[in-house]
Amino acid sequence: MLNPRIKLRHLQAFLEVARQRSFARAADTLAITQPAMSKTIRELEDAVAAALFERGPRGVTLTPSGMALLRHAGPAINLLQEGLAAVRQPASGEAAVRVGALSTVEEGLLPRAAQALHALFPEIRLQVHTGPSAYLLSQLGLGELDLVVGRMSEARESRGFSFEHLYHEPLVLVVRSGHSLVNLPRTRLSAEMLGEHPWVVPPAPTTLREQVERFWVEQGCPPPPIALETLSLGLSRRYVQRSEALWVAPLDAVRSELAEGSLVRLPVDIEAHGGSVGLCINATRALSPATERLIEQMRNLSCKRDP
Repeated sequence: MLNPRIKLRHLQAFLEVARQRSFARAADTLAITQPAMSKTIRELEDAVAAALFERGPRGVTLTPSGMALLRHAGPAINLLQEGLAAVRQPASGEAAVRVGALSTVEEGLLPRAAQALHALFPEIRLQVHTGPSAYLLSQLGLGELDLVVGRMSEARESRGFSFEHLYHEPLVLVVRSGHSLVNLPRTRLSAEMLGEHPWVVPPAPTTLREQVERFWVEQGCPPPPIALETLSLGLSRRYVQRSEALWVAPLDAVRSELAEGSLVRLPVDIEAHGGSVGLCINATRALSPATERLIEQMRNLSCKRDP
């Protein structure tokens, strides 16, 4: 039975502070005063007998108790909102799946899965959100997303969610066709030579960037000059094709360009084994039939991948 001291306004205030990471911004969003927001959160903390937020100079962060509540409260409020929407629009047959997509699946798995899904269920609408794993997983915790897909098994934020491995995929180092390093054998591609060129890398603190940093530590050399820090595949691709830069990219993101020859993969191992690409769900929330159908297509495609 729900604690009678906990009201809907307490949970709404809690979710908004967690989303905004600020009492002031959350109060503005909910059109209440900051003292009223602080009082509401104190009442909720008293009711659950636990501190939910830690205050700091850069805002507030969730405590372990706050994270536990977030994983349940976010989906619960969203389910309530969906139920109310279903009552208001009972005749609508449209189903939507809210997907968080990391760059590791934007070019390969997700578009193919979407195509296969819509061949069978054209009425299902996909709402795709992109960004770093930390942001997308926080949205999953808030109940704003139904699942997150990509390479994130190493992400600290994935703890507490249910992760399903689909396949392994390596990071590769690519350059434009005609680059000065093309056709050099592996034995001549020294770390010093690689460090003479600008690099295009994922931004910190993503798990992909952590792998790049680990690679350079293992080389025992100073890190190379960084030309671009971005998760944008389109920007990275166009920049590398017009410059002498080296790009650390997920293999799926550059398969087409490697096949046609506009990009060339250098014989450099950024990591010993490919990272685990999979999907994260919040196990505290039941998946919709539409979400289950999308996941089924991803599983089917993963089984058919080339080695």
